[in-house]
Amino acid sequence: MKFLHLSLLLVFSQVFFAQTTDKSKKATQPALRFAVLEIERQDIPYGSEDLFVFEFKNTSKKAAVITNVQTSCGCTAADRPETPIRKGKKGVIKVHYDTKRVGAFTKTITVFSNVGDPIVLTIKGTVLTPSDSPVTN
Repeated sequence: MKFLHLSLLLVFSQVFFAQTTDKSKKATQPALRFAVLEIERQDIPYGSEDLFVFEFKNTSKKAAVITNVQTSCGCTAADRPETPIRKGKKGVIKVHYDTKRVGAFTKTITVFSNVGDPIVLTIKGTVLTPSDSPVTN
């Protein structure tokens, strides 16, 4: 009889915990919804001022403050919004890459805010050599 009670207790506890896990999955939606998490560009002219622009929307219930934007190396710089982004409004993160570095690259940008977990953005591309780049006058 004790074995039957113990078995029933284990079965009911598994059913109970299985239901709570489904609810927690719905709660993990990011508060900042980015249109894209990765931007890739090929044949970037050497020395150009090409920007990678990541647009996002604040889907949280309060104003979002981008507290920090950290790049994976010194060849990449990012501009963050200086003012809070109200709920339901859009903002942008602008990323600059040093295009005087020839060849393929992959860099990450981590966005920290007051409304959720950090979000990792990625830029990829290939910078042309000066001789392969189009001439601009």
